[in-house]
Amino acid sequence: MSKETKPGVLCCIGDIHGYFTKLQNLWRNLESAIGASDFASATVIFLGDYCDRGPNSREVIQFLVSLPFRYPDQKHVFLAGNHEFGLAGFLGLVEAPSDGSGFETTWKGFEEREEEEGWYKGEGYEKMHLQARMWGGTTRERFDAYGIEFMGSVYDAAPTFESYGVPHGSYDLMNAVPDEHKKFLSNLVWVHEEDDVCLETKDGIKTYRLIAVHAGLEEGKDIEEQLKFLKAKETKFPKIMGLSGRKNVWNIPKELSENNNDEKGTILVSGHHGRLHMDGLRFIIDEGGSAPEVNPLAAIILLPSIKIVRDTDLL
Repeated sequence: MSKETKPGVLCCIGDIHGYFTKLQNLWRNLESAIGASDFASATVIFLGDYCDRGPNSREVIQFLVSLPFRYPDQKHVFLAGNHEFGLAGFLGLVEAPSDGSGFETTWKGFEEREEEEGWYKGEGYEKMHLQARMWGGTTRERFDAYGIEFMGSVYDAAPTFESYGVPHGSYDLMNAVPDEHKKFLSNLVWVHEEDDVCLETKDGIKTYRLIAVHAGLEEGKDIEEQLKFLKAKETKFPKIMGLSGRKNVWNIPKELSENNNDEKGTILVSGHHGRLHMDGLRFIIDEGGSAPEVNPLAAIILLPSIKIVRDTDLL
């Protein structure tokens, strides 16, 4: 990179979960931290989980839909989170498995959990992916594993239904969600790659490959096969690990480590895990966790120096 070339600004925004005011505050803080001119041409990657838990899922999605019109010189990347996958599946917006099987095959082997997790059994359930039925259902359990009360379903989807003006679990959501929101949900990508992302190191500014995926990539499995699967948005499995995995996607796979044959090195950035975690080139940006109403909404900026910005910052 020549001295005359100024690296572009890239920022990644963690899980929003229906908190519109937090998103507005974070957006203003990002502009202040980056500067209006550079912010206007920045690459902004949203790491998924825009809906559920918070009261304003509809407003959040409308904000995201409006960004390409309000900031035409920015590059926007909208990743699907496991919550959007559930919502999109409920609305019939995800493609059927490529092998020709129906979504009912994703239920097999989990039927003993149907009553406990309260899978959706209303109109249209026969054509829904397992995660969509879990998303739109009503759980028997009152509290999750962390002692936090469920909001309707195991996905805490009741506030999303309510933000669109329909009762939780109602098939009327199909008609309540505007077409532009359905198009947005249909177009969400499951993984995104950037080349030549600049990062400041002790040895100066270096360029890296960046992979952004909501939960992460599995260790011990071929990376290129995983990327191919995610780019194709393959729905034949009951659980999409890149969107929903936990311990198995926490670390950066060894194949992507800077010490491996990949001389450039790869940054792997995700949300999903309820933590702000920075370990080498593995970035997890989800400070809100399962209590986003009290915890901050966070973003990471590569300027190319690393900076964390929160909605609670006074900038």
